[in-house]
Amino acid sequence: MTQLPSDEALADAIRRAKAAGQAADRREPRALSARYDGRTRRVVLELRDGCAFAFPVEQTEGLKGAAPDLLRKVEVLGDGYALRWETLDVDYTVPGLLAGRLGSRRWMAKVMGEVGGRSRSTAKVRAARRNGRKGGRPRGS
Repeated sequence: MTQLPSDEALADAIRRAKAAGQAADRREPRALSARYDGRTRRVVLELRDGCAFAFPVEQTEGLKGAAPDLLRKVEVLGDGYALRWETLDVDYTVPGLLAGRLGSRRWMAKVMGEVGGRSRSTAKVRAARRNGRKGGRPRGS
């Protein structure tokens, strides 16, 4: 049989959790508001510290390709810690967005690969020509 914590231990755990939450609230960025700007196709955050931040929906997992009426339904949750699009089932933390995390690791790698694949540097063109003379891109294993 599992023993439950005492009332005193439970009260102490709640006090520690509240203190940790208050410390994070002072240390991490929090949103006052969020809105979708249909003209720029970006979500714009107004932060508590007076700064503003915007990110493109077309580079954001779960938001890319979504209809404007669904993108406008963004909610600020957790005292400014997170954003939620209920109808799209999409959630993001404000600190994560500010760190440039616009999706899962797999999504971000795919987006970065697409960007890199479109680049046309002189070195990349030369390398492609050398590979072509050798018979093209080597087969995957």
